[in-house]
Amino acid sequence: MKVFSFFIRTGILLYGPPGSGKTLLAKAVATEFSLNFLSVRGPELLNMYVGQSEQNVRDLFERARLASPCILFFDELDSLAPRRGRSSSDSSGVSDRLVSQLLTEIDQQQQEHHIFIIGATNRPDLLDDSLLRPGRFDKLIYIGISNEHEDRRQMFQALTQKFKIIDEQFDADAFVRSCPLNMTGADFYALASDAYLRAIRRLITNNQEKEDEYDQTVELIKSDFYDALPNFTPSLDENEIRQYERLQKS
Repeated sequence: MKVFSFFIRTGILLYGPPGSGKTLLAKAVATEFSLNFLSVRGPELLNMYVGQSEQNVRDLFERARLASPCILFFDELDSLAPRRGRSSSDSSGVSDRLVSQLLTEIDQQQQEHHIFIIGATNRPDLLDDSLLRPGRFDKLIYIGISNEHEDRRQMFQALTQKFKIIDEQFDADAFVRSCPLNMTGADFYALASDAYLRAIRRLITNNQEKEDEYDQTVELIKSDFYDALPNFTPSLDENEIRQYERLQKS
């Protein structure tokens, strides 16, 4: 294994529109390979006191070393490591020092090969260029929105697999076809949640009309899903999707 350790990548960057499943994919990788998973959002490491933000980065990597082999996942990486020297609002220079500390820790852990780093961002163009050089986040993977019906159908079924749908007339395949093509995974989750809430409201109303026993089983019918659809607005419009597609090609 040591013979090939030189060729092992230590970090990849997942980028794409919000709600497309970047965080879920990182968790799935950790589960697939039975690795510990440490997740942190960029703003969580920022601190108002001088030097504390850099210390938070050092402490995070120390936790990762103790939990190795593991995946260290940075969500919203652009808020943690923006391009240095270009922020007019960062008069104290804390952002630049934080990026430098992050680069130092990434370079140090390369020699161990027990920590695999995954970053996620909606705006890779805002990241400091040093993060994207070989040996750091040198592999960029675009996570976009699928327009394939089968992908969307499987996504919807995965989100509703624990729902008790009693209406035999409800056809999940037909419902997914009626949904807008610019819906992300997070949008499907929100739509399914809205349908579930409608079923809960109906259950509460029915229980209020009963005097003796109460039914606690949430059962969904066809109208729960179709009534939720007209009031739903996808989180991304066509212009934003085209912008991300141009970003992928650049």
